[in-house]
Amino acid sequence: MVGKEPYQIAQMCIALVPQGRRIFPSLTVAENLTLGWRKRGVGQLSYNLDTVFDLFPALKARSRHKGNRLSGGEQQMVAIGRALMTNPELLLMDEPFEGLAPAVVKEITRKIMQIKVSGVSILLVEQNIPVALQLADYVYIMNRGKIVYEADRKQLQNQEEIKKHFLL
Repeated sequence: MVGKEPYQIAQMCIALVPQGRRIFPSLTVAENLTLGWRKRGVGQLSYNLDTVFDLFPALKARSRHKGNRLSGGEQQMVAIGRALMTNPELLLMDEPFEGLAPAVVKEITRKIMQIKVSGVSILLVEQNIPVALQLADYVYIMNRGKIVYEADRKQLQNQEEIKKHFLL
């Protein structure tokens, strides 16, 4: 993506859920969500305000609240919903569970699984290994910026030595 214009990057059907959420605090939930809305072709799954509210019902009730009036979990839902509104083929997620309560992590994990099942490819960067393994098909383990291990999720779960060294 280096050297590409913003409109060219947008046309690549890639969306980012950034670490730290980065929603606009002075905009409402609905405004945050609709910022980058992009219509999808006929016959393709298309995310819009209604489908995002179906995925995250708590946001519908808070649709007129400003971003700075939301909990961390609600802000994360907005960040995910905003990315989905671009109707991506690839969703990049950077530490989506950072700073969230365990109950919220469970809920958002279920929602990410729904997104995955809907056909959106996901590249997830996450330090919460047990949660990442629930969502992953393939795993890369990095140490100091280098890939030190890669495997199918099932292979990783079956290798006790790797689990001990990297996951505990």
